[in-house]
Amino acid sequence: MSALLSRARAHLMVVDVQERLLPAMTAPDALVAQCARLIQGAARLGAPITVSEQYPKGIGATVESLRGLLPDGAATLSKMAFSCMGDAAIAERVRALAAAGRTEVLVCGIEAHVCVLQTAIALQEAGLRAFVAADAVSSRQPLSRDLALRRMELAGVGVVSVEMALFEWLGEAGTPDFKALAPLIK
Repeated sequence: MSALLSRARAHLMVVDVQERLLPAMTAPDALVAQCARLIQGAARLGAPITVSEQYPKGIGATVESLRGLLPDGAATLSKMAFSCMGDAAIAERVRALAAAGRTEVLVCGIEAHVCVLQTAIALQEAGLRAFVAADAVSSRQPLSRDLALRRMELAGVGVVSVEMALFEWLGEAGTPDFKALAPLIK
């Protein structure tokens, strides 16, 4: 199996980019912009998108700027467990998508050292290929994010950038998909 991301196997998971949590993150605007690029790319290329919301009653919904980009078929699911795989409905969706060939899960969102880390490692432990977009995750403290990225990498999670993911999903230039997504990678 290739070490590169595959459009045919792709599944994007956006973790807890919520109204009351986002302002406490390091560089929240940059985080949202990077998550938006991934959502737009996944939507254009037909990759399933799963969005988690940690206790939305208390922390709020996913920020509107990202909610507005979600295509039909994207699933937004609430959870109480820190790991998305600790929630029965999310885990069921991930397993169903994996059974349909969507075995590579690219994770973005917050907080890198809590929900993102626990989700990515649990995905690996479930036999899936987990990737984390390093420039599309954040924590309240930069050190927490950096430690999380190192720990995920040591656990076998692939660490990529948003552009790496988009270019790997695209595979080649000159296609209608490339032309449509070119503004996201300029």
